[in-house]
Amino acid sequence: MAKKLIDNGLFESSRLILPEFRDAYLKEKREQERRGKPVLDEQEVQLIEEAIMESYKECRSVTLTVFSPFDDEVLRGVVASIDKPSRRIKLV
Repeated sequence: MAKKLIDNGLFESSRLILPEFRDAYLKEKREQERRGKPVLDEQEVQLIEEAIMESYKECRSVTLTVFSPFDDEVLRGVVASIDKPSRRIKLV
C-alpha cells in the first residue's frame, strides 16, 4: 500500500483517457505522417503521357502509381478514355 503513494503512484495507476482525446491524438498523429506532393520535371511528365497514350491507342495494359498523401496506390489496366481538360483517365 505504501508503494502506491510513492512517486505519484496513486495517480499513475488510475490514469484514464477519454475517447474524444484518444481520437484527436490519433488524428493529429496521422496528419503528421502526411507527405508532400512530388515535383515531376517536364521529361518525366512527357514519359507518363506517352505511356498513357500508347495504352489508349494500342489497348495495352499499363501500371500507374498514383500519389496519395499517406501511401501511394498502384493501378493496373487499359486506358479506356482520356479527359484532357480535367487531366483524368479511365482504366478498365
